[in-house]
Amino acid sequence: MRLTQLREQDGFTLIELLIVMIILGLLAALVGPRMFGKVGSSRQKAAKAQISLLETALDTYRLDTGTYPSTEQGLQALRTKPDGVKNWDGPYLPKDVPKDPWGHPYIYKCPGEHGDYDIISYGADGVEGGEGENADIVNWEDNKGK
Repeated sequence: MRLTQLREQDGFTLIELLIVMIILGLLAALVGPRMFGKVGSSRQKAAKAQISLLETALDTYRLDTGTYPSTEQGLQALRTKPDGVKNWDGPYLPKDVPKDPWGHPYIYKCPGEHGDYDIISYGADGVEGGEGENADIVNWEDNKGK
């Protein structure tokens, strides 16, 4: 008799499991979109931080060599000594030149259209222009308010 009573009390009923699953689904539906919405802005902040790191490395390169790397030499000049460059004391980056958070290489132009050099990430879509997560991240604009 005792064994029968224990079996009737063991486990959860199907209704109880369904209620728990519905509650979890509702929580995921409410919290999920808010969390995924922050992924885009996190990547943009990471791109800004990487551009700032590249700017620091470029300035150090210039202090040593007297000029910034040319467009042809590119950002790779921060890791390996370009031919014909005197006083190169690199590498100026601890690791390989990073790609932007979306996996695209940064665009580097020297001389730049907006200063001594331009560093550009075309955002999530990898195409010039765009809004939101597709917006370009550049070194010559103050992107703190965006």
